[in-house]
Amino acid sequence: MTLVAHLTELRNRIAKALLALALGTVVGFLWYDRGLLTFLTEPYCALPGQFRFQGDEDCRLVVLDVFGGVLLRLKIGLIAGAVLSAPFWLYQLWAFITPGLKRNEKRYTVGFVAASTLLFAAGAFLAWLTLRKGLELLLSLAGNEVAFQLTAPDYLGFVVSLLVAFGLSLELPLIAVALNLVGVLSHEALSRSRRWIFFLTVVFAAFVTPTQDPFTMLAMAGPMILLFETAIQIARVVDKRRAKRDAAQHFHDLGDDEASPLDARPSRLEDSRDPSTTPFRG
Repeated sequence: MTLVAHLTELRNRIAKALLALALGTVVGFLWYDRGLLTFLTEPYCALPGQFRFQGDEDCRLVVLDVFGGVLLRLKIGLIAGAVLSAPFWLYQLWAFITPGLKRNEKRYTVGFVAASTLLFAAGAFLAWLTLRKGLELLLSLAGNEVAFQLTAPDYLGFVVSLLVAFGLSLELPLIAVALNLVGVLSHEALSRSRRWIFFLTVVFAAFVTPTQDPFTMLAMAGPMILLFETAIQIARVVDKRRAKRDAAQHFHDLGDDEASPLDARPSRLEDSRDPSTTPFRG
């Protein structure tokens, strides 16, 4: 393909991805007051009444300006739309990349799109489960004499950032598997760097989690370490299969009058032969 053809295809892929994002945003906008807002506020509403202003049992958040509610709904709808349309725009990304891949690499496209979607959903759900404990720890540090009245933009922004951080963090081991499958990252390199990977995973979790509490940090670092170890073992199996395939391909590529690697090696009898008894060839 020419450069113009590549740019045309890229434009078409981006247009399709944006269309999917727009449709997902509409769905998220309509879903906002039909269960999405309840889902996002449930961890805060599950806390004891002492963490809400004057023990408010209705668990209502506050908006401080006229356009705050509209902008908040648009923001949450956009993020929800990006998550809902992720399988489609991820497929568009892979569809643009796959023409440059080998035939055996193209077959992993659907698998990676499905795996990335499931991992992001699993990470977001894990964040939602740990959110209540993190909120309770953070709010309790203020003391009993402090009353809380959280604003909707601050609270929902905090919740969404935590869900996205957990979801994206579980994608990192999948990237390592993808790099191994295309031959960029070997199992030897992953295995040699295992301790550094685990250490940097804990550091990454400590900086990325908005709550900064040990419970939430370990909830993120633990699954990431398990997934990285799984990625290392997958890379080990893939490299073994690749080595066997390369060896078989090298053997079949030999000509009819060309010796195989086993035949080319000198035998033990030839190695032990006394040079002095070898006839002179001149």
